[in-house]
Amino acid sequence: MFFWDYTYFLIIPPLLLALYAQARVRGTYAKYSKLGASSGISGAQMAKEILNLGGAGQVPVEETPGQLNDHYDPRKKVLRLSAGVYESKSIAALGIAAHEAGHALQHHTGYAPLHLRNGIYPVASFGSTLAFPIFLVGFFMSQKGPSILMDIGILLFAGAVLFSVLTLPVEFDASKRAMALLGERGYLRGQELDGARRVLSAAALTYVASTAMAAMQLLRMFLIRQSRD
Repeated sequence: MFFWDYTYFLIIPPLLLALYAQARVRGTYAKYSKLGASSGISGAQMAKEILNLGGAGQVPVEETPGQLNDHYDPRKKVLRLSAGVYESKSIAALGIAAHEAGHALQHHTGYAPLHLRNGIYPVASFGSTLAFPIFLVGFFMSQKGPSILMDIGILLFAGAVLFSVLTLPVEFDASKRAMALLGERGYLRGQELDGARRVLSAAALTYVASTAMAAMQLLRMFLIRQSRD
């Protein structure tokens, strides 16, 4: 990252977890994007039905370029699905569409962790961008002890870590809502539900890995700062 030291060993476990999570996402998506759901509806139709059922039918569902960049935009209140999910009638597409619709329902119902995460997003974004440069400047400017700039860098990055931590319950809850609706309404059945669950579980693991990586980076910064005492 910014220089080599023994604390690099701290990021090896989360790095391995991240690589595993990415491979698992690609594998499960590739498998279940080829298997059609018996309900015969598309990801876009699925999302619209769930939004209507949850009282958020006013949220538009749009197609967006790219792959696996599906998301709900809370600022514009728009649900965007990639082409491979928007038009697809696969098990993977329905699971992903239902998950993103779950985020829209979280916003609609005032789900507290989502609003808290959205509230600190500007600070977290600012912190994740400037934390390391500020920390580095403080490190190189102060050779005899910890610098105030190092402390500022740590505090800024702590905000980014908090954002990452808050993302976990938000993602898990959206998947829980999605799986419940998919099963209760009969959009997916039996092994289809299991397939969608595998896709969403793989995606959730990437957030766990990201949070673990951020936490270890924060610990690295703290240990490096302590070494200057």
